[in-house]
Amino acid sequence: MTTFPTVLADLLRREPGRPLVTFYDDATGERVELSVTTYANWVAKASSLLVEEHDLERGDTVRLDLPAHWLGPVFLGAAWNAGLAVSLDDDVEGAEPDAVVCGPDGLDRWADRAGDVPVLACSLLPLGVRFADPLPAGVHDVGVEVWSQPDSFIPWDPPQDDDLAVRDGEGGTGGRTQADLWSAAAAGSLLTDGGRLLSEANPASPPGLATFTEPLARSGSLVLVVRAGRERLEATYAAERATARFPA
Repeated sequence: MTTFPTVLADLLRREPGRPLVTFYDDATGERVELSVTTYANWVAKASSLLVEEHDLERGDTVRLDLPAHWLGPVFLGAAWNAGLAVSLDDDVEGAEPDAVVCGPDGLDRWADRAGDVPVLACSLLPLGVRFADPLPAGVHDVGVEVWSQPDSFIPWDPPQDDDLAVRDGEGGTGGRTQADLWSAAAAGSLLTDGGRLLSEANPASPPGLATFTEPLARSGSLVLVVRAGRERLEATYAAERATARFPA
């Protein structure tokens, strides 16, 4: 298991119907559950959006500026599916993105870059729907564009195990390759094989990245909970039959 497509294809062969990502927003009451198959479908659509609609190529960098949300793992997978590197913070000097994926809170930061690079905005509304209000000029609404994308994606230039997966090195030139990422995930210690990890961390952030990659590599699953108090966290842990939590 040295590239994301290899990891996902293995899960699709063995366990296509089991839950992979379950998302709770306790402030809105939203609950979204993505099986392996449903997750793969979203990844295919998002991959096509990045590559076919916005002309990204293997080796390009995508800045993911998303909060803790189920679309974070989707766009992480879409980037790695196409051989793109992700940048998860603004502290990597020289790592100018070739595209940006942001949420509503990122619009003020990124809208003025829309003339230079594709800026794709996610409303983060239930079911991944479009923004209710018009977006700034040049900004693309993921909730509009993603639905027309095909349900399968086969890259013409498939990712390789030495392709950069996470760009976090000095000067923007280094980071973790796909092989590094999945080797570390398979040997991780957040959960046992087949376990179910409850987490409050943002998967599209440096400290939270392993909360998604480890369950994916170890035939486990992620229960991502946001804006919940301690009592609700405990109830969700029990209801979802979680076996580990982050932070512990």
